[in-house]
Amino acid sequence: MLHRTRLILALALLLPTLAFAQSGAIDCVTDEPATITYLGDPVGNLPVVDAETVAAFEAACPNITVEVVPGPASASDVLANYLTMFEGRSGDIDVLRVDVIWPGVLAENLVDLKPYFSEEELAAHFPGYIQNNTIGDEMVAIAFRLGAGMLYYRTDLLEKYGFDGPPATWDDLTAMATTIQEGERSDGNADFWGFVWQGNNYEGLTCNALEWQLSEGAGSIVSPEGEIQVNNDAMIGALERAAGWIGTISPPGVLSYVEDDARAVWHAGNAAFMRNWPYAYSVSLTSEAISDVFAVSALPEGASGTYAATMGGWSIGVNRFSENVDAAVAFAKHFASFEEQKRRAIMSSINPTIAALYQDEDVIEAVPIFAGLDAVFMGAAPRPSTVTGSLYNQVSTLYSTAVHDVLSGDEDAATAMTLLELDLQALLGN
Repeated sequence: MLHRTRLILALALLLPTLAFAQSGAIDCVTDEPATITYLGDPVGNLPVVDAETVAAFEAACPNITVEVVPGPASASDVLANYLTMFEGRSGDIDVLRVDVIWPGVLAENLVDLKPYFSEEELAAHFPGYIQNNTIGDEMVAIAFRLGAGMLYYRTDLLEKYGFDGPPATWDDLTAMATTIQEGERSDGNADFWGFVWQGNNYEGLTCNALEWQLSEGAGSIVSPEGEIQVNNDAMIGALERAAGWIGTISPPGVLSYVEDDARAVWHAGNAAFMRNWPYAYSVSLTSEAISDVFAVSALPEGASGTYAATMGGWSIGVNRFSENVDAAVAFAKHFASFEEQKRRAIMSSINPTIAALYQDEDVIEAVPIFAGLDAVFMGAAPRPSTVTGSLYNQVSTLYSTAVHDVLSGDEDAATAMTLLELDLQALLGN
């Protein structure tokens, strides 16, 4: 099922193997009875995965009850909820899912977890994620899930229409999606589309658009040196191509799609290609329409001759205003533990943050694609959250809004990027 060695799920094989003591025991930290809340993940089968995480923890720590509070599907909405909660110094949610781009934004409101972990426990995790979650001297979250954008494709339809493999470039994708869509509709499936992705005006669109931008060699929104990189011909061309997909190979409704909307079309057998995250792999295996006729690959290349995948991932943090910090820390430690990450990898193909799990026989048997990973997120690129710090959310909102305006036809690409550049200059002071 693998195509190209540059699969964007790449991890760990360039890193030394890390020894890790697998005690199997959950550290309950506290013996005091406590009830804590956790903001759950509603995407795909993750509510089921989370429920088993909670059940295992409560069985080992019967003095601690975990109440799962359903969270919104949109990461932007999750962050907005957190910011509102912290503005009131509220402890309503004890344990938080923290997106890879949020540690700098949320740091002052999260507990320093470093004292609760041994050096051996921390050394088992990929160093980049420990670094990402360390603000100053405090480790404000512990990673449990990696991610990167990837391309899902229908192997049966590529064969049916004479294609040898997935598209190498975005232009190839456009042409292949057009051919397959026309053929499937001629065969009677009026609901079939060539390509589905995340086009709603939220963080997911920032991720998609950044992949288009980077693959064209058009910069990275804001460079590590603080240079604004949006108003250039390569970026304008990338947006014009994507705008051309709307209503042709992508449904007009893609402008409101988040991850699960794209996945619903894909699962129904009504798309040739889908851009999504690793979580969709195991869920797609449960679809009667496509379970044995799809594969994954790196996203297509742009004119720069390289492909790009936006780096994602989630960590667990503990609310500084929690009334049950020790109990919340115990759950956070369980969530990120070797045993729990192994179970989640096997159950839902969730990419672990512990290197040793990519060489674990049980994990490889359950998720064979993990065995083909040959670099540390090769092609995966971070969003400019470090260089923009607490302003990142505003940067991302300006960016996704400008992109959405182009895709919806409310603004031409050149004008939108000129205005975006001015807005970012005003916001960042450069």
